[in-house]
Amino acid sequence: MLEVIEREFIYISYYFMVQLRQIFVYWVAGMVIGSLVSVFAKNAIHSLFGGLKDKKMGIWGVIPASLLGTLYPLCMYGTIPIAASFSRQGMRDDWLAAFMMSSILLNPQLMLYSIALGGQALTVRLVTCIFCGILAGLLVHFLWGKKAFFRFDGFAPGPGRDTDPDLFLRFLKNLGRNVRATGPYFLIGVLLSALFQRYVPADAFASLFGENEGFGLLLAATIGVPLYACGGGTIPLLQQWLASGMSMGAAASFMITGPATKITNLGALKIVLGFRHFFLYLIYVMLFSMVSGFIVNLVL
Repeated sequence: MLEVIEREFIYISYYFMVQLRQIFVYWVAGMVIGSLVSVFAKNAIHSLFGGLKDKKMGIWGVIPASLLGTLYPLCMYGTIPIAASFSRQGMRDDWLAAFMMSSILLNPQLMLYSIALGGQALTVRLVTCIFCGILAGLLVHFLWGKKAFFRFDGFAPGPGRDTDPDLFLRFLKNLGRNVRATGPYFLIGVLLSALFQRYVPADAFASLFGENEGFGLLLAATIGVPLYACGGGTIPLLQQWLASGMSMGAAASFMITGPATKITNLGALKIVLGFRHFFLYLIYVMLFSMVSGFIVNLVL
C-alpha cells in the first residue's frame, strides 16, 4: 500500500512540476501587469469612462464602455462603488451594464494569464467577453429604456488601498496583495491539472467535451459555476482540458460562466440588481455562453 502511495505521489509531483514550469511565467506576468495597471492606469480608465457621458454617442456608447470594462483592474466589489458614482453623475444604465458585464469577465491580469492557452483561445476570450458586455448594454437599452436597471443606493467609493506616496512601494504593496489573493488558487489549479493528467483518460474526455458538442457545451457552461474561484487557478485546468480534446467552444462557454458566476461577483451583483434582474442576469449568462460556444465551434 505504501509503495502505491509513493508511486502515485511521484507521478503527481512530476505532472505538477511540468505544469508549473509551463504556466508560472504567465501567472507572474499577469500579476505584474495587473498591479501596474491598477497603480498607474486606473485613474486614466476612470477619466476615459467618465468622459463618455459628455459625448453624444447614444446607444453606440456600449462599445467603448465594454472595451474599457475589460481593462478595469478591480474586482466587482471595487467596481460597483465606482459605477454607482458614475450613475449619480448621469451615466446611462446601458453603458454601465456594458462596462460592468465585461469587467466581470475580463481584466488585464486575466488577459496575461490567458496567453498560456494560446493565441486562438486568447482571441476567443477577448471577443466573446467584449460582445457579452455590448449585448448586455443593448438589452438594458431596448428592454428597460429609461427605467432604472440598477440599485446603487448606499454605494459610494471608499478610500483606495493604493495610497502610499512612494509609487514603487505602492506597486509592491499592490503586487503583494495580488500574490496573496491569487497564489493559493493558482497552486490548487496546477494540482487539479496534475490530478487530471494522471487519472482522467484523454479519450473519454475528448468524446465528452469535443465530439459530443451539444452536451459538451452544456456541461462546460455548467461546471464553470462551481469550479471557478480565481481566473489564474482555472488556466492550468483549461490548458490541460484543451490539450486533452476539449473543443474551443466548450472552453469559451466555461470562460464566460466561470467569472460571471464566481461567488464573490454574484454576491455583489445581487445587491445592485435585486432578485428579478439578478435572475435575468443568470439566464443571460448561461444562454450567451451556450450560443457563443456553439458559434465558436462552427467558426473554428
